[in-house]
Amino acid sequence: MELIKKQIHMNRWKGNAVTQITLDEDFIVPDTLEDMEQVILEQAHIQGENVKTQEEKITVKGKLEFQVLYRKENGGLETLGGNIPFEETVNVPGLAEGDHTGLNWILEDMKTDMINSRKLGVKAVITVEIHTEGETSQMAASDLKETGTAGSFSSQTEEMPPEVKMGSISPVILALHRKDTYRIRENTVLTGGRPDIENLLWKDISISSQSVKPLDGRLHLEGQLTLFVIYETEEENMPVQWMEEVIPFSGDIEIAQAHEGQIPMVSLRLAHGEVEAKPDPDGQMRELDLDVVLDLDIRLYEEKEEMLLKDIYSNSCQITPEKNEMGYDRLIARNVCRPRIGEKIHLGQQERILQICHTQGMVQLDEIEPEENSLDIEGILDVTILYLTSDDSAPIQSVSRQIPFKCSAQAAGITKKSIYQLDAGVDQLTAVMTGADTVEVKGVAALDFMILEPVQETVITGIKEEPLDLKQLQELPGIVGYIVQEKDSLWDIAKKFHTTVENIVTTNELPGEQVKTGQRLLLVKEVGV
Repeated sequence: MELIKKQIHMNRWKGNAVTQITLDEDFIVPDTLEDMEQVILEQAHIQGENVKTQEEKITVKGKLEFQVLYRKENGGLETLGGNIPFEETVNVPGLAEGDHTGLNWILEDMKTDMINSRKLGVKAVITVEIHTEGETSQMAASDLKETGTAGSFSSQTEEMPPEVKMGSISPVILALHRKDTYRIRENTVLTGGRPDIENLLWKDISISSQSVKPLDGRLHLEGQLTLFVIYETEEENMPVQWMEEVIPFSGDIEIAQAHEGQIPMVSLRLAHGEVEAKPDPDGQMRELDLDVVLDLDIRLYEEKEEMLLKDIYSNSCQITPEKNEMGYDRLIARNVCRPRIGEKIHLGQQERILQICHTQGMVQLDEIEPEENSLDIEGILDVTILYLTSDDSAPIQSVSRQIPFKCSAQAAGITKKSIYQLDAGVDQLTAVMTGADTVEVKGVAALDFMILEPVQETVITGIKEEPLDLKQLQELPGIVGYIVQEKDSLWDIAKKFHTTVENIVTTNELPGEQVKTGQRLLLVKEVGV
């Protein structure tokens, strides 16, 4: 008798490492720009440049790129931008060569302070989350092959083969991990009676409603870009203008290893966004060219079912399985939770509010806790609202608020030991005037998550054959009545009383192999010759 073995490939989540980077730097307004009177808007994004992996350490390098829109002392608007480079080494216990690492950059906080009319202070806190996964493999018995050689076990017991119990496991494997980019080029035109563009003062590009689906040989992307610009016109004494437009996008990235049925966990973020004004066919500056590059951290997982030999015994000889422990991750849930977030905000503006121009938001997660059958999530929606007032000297103003939210993402089978990956974004965001200085904000967050459960499985790696213990065998009664105990299975009963599942089913005329606690059975001992 010989075991058939196979190599089981598995993926193991090794852990997370988190660090915070604090940035604090002052910037002088260039001589080419006028003095600052008031900072109206600010925005920033993190540009990762390099990741260097060493033994149990990762060095991350990048820069924080920021822009502020400010009101000049003599009226009008101006934009000031800059960047703050950073480099940080993070300890990652257990990180080994060949492990897969993923980085998540989170801009926790960013504030600007107008120190004086020619000096701007910028402070920011960046959280870097690093998660690591390792690949491993182990040999395990998947079936039994009888040798058929004269004098072997199989030739002597041809009429009574060994009893085998098969079972399946479904480890999750990381089929593909790669980084890629996707470029979007679009053109849009000023609508209605909006005046021509003289100078772009401000641009904001955001991504929402994105989805990623693996198909055969490719990865399909869908989503929408929201473009918001503030611009000056050619006409004198004309107030600054603004335009907002939602631009859908879709496309494919060729990936030979991709196929339907894979489980995608794809982190998608804006790496680069440029907006350029250009003339239309009539020579008027009414067109905007949009050039956007998205960074993608692509992870495609697969559940691979493996049939393994779970147990073995014989009524003709003593078989002792040799066993080892095997650890792997099992998929519990893969879903997107979309909690609705809303709150009424009082702007406290003395001047009359004429119109809301633009609303931008970002989801920040404060606490994530696996509970029984749910993933409990708490966070905030960080909202900035840009609006017009009746004050001619300061017609554009903004206000920022943080709106807390809670949600419970249902995930059957999740426990406190479960492992999760979660990517948060904004799906929808609106702001509507409901009073003289009151705005109602409504949003929908997109919490994309995958939950894994660490599993320890006992597998058979070998067997040892010995002659039957005749004395012990003789002590077992030939026929015995038995009352099924809690957690008993027919397999356990048959193995204990030296019979077979088939024999018990036939003798007791059972409809199947399921038994209930308290059920009475007649057991007949079997002995191979």
